Amino acid sequence: MHPLDRAVLNVWRLKLGMVAGVATLGTLAYEVLNLFDGDLPLPFGLTTALVLAAGLALCLIVPPLRYRFWRYALRPEELYLERGLFNRVRTIVPLRRIQHLDVSQDVIEREFGLGRLVVHTAGARSSEIVLPGLRYEEAEKLRDAMKRYILEEDVV
Repeated sequence: MHPLDRAVLNVWRLKLGMVAGVATLGTLAYEVLNLFDGDLPLPFGLTTALVLAAGLALCLIVPPLRYRFWRYALRPEELYLERGLFNRVRTIVPLRRIQHLDVSQDVIEREFGLGRLVVHTAGARSSEIVLPGLRYEEAEKLRDAMKRYILEEDVV
């Protein structure tokens, strides 16, 4: 079983940090807008500080735990994924069920040289499987290996 690239920790921290930043700014805006109403449950700034502290704690705690439980393997006839912090999910994607494959990356992943492999399978439920946190070149190698399998299967 292969772990994800460690750079994904920084990507997840940044994305979680952005969510925490928006929540902190929203809380601060709420407190400023209600400063003179006198109906704030806590002293001014304390709620914002608590939201900021919770966001920072989440940024430090969640990504390493998430990384620890993410594993994958490309087996001869299947892609196997194992993930989940609280709910452990083990996914087997039979290579013969794959419809098409994508390698994608967002702006943050691009900065760290990471990409994600998106596997589209037949079926309506859970038909898109995402393998995040791969070096971009590794994601392309996996895509090409799976593509070769699919093309060889069609010939036989």
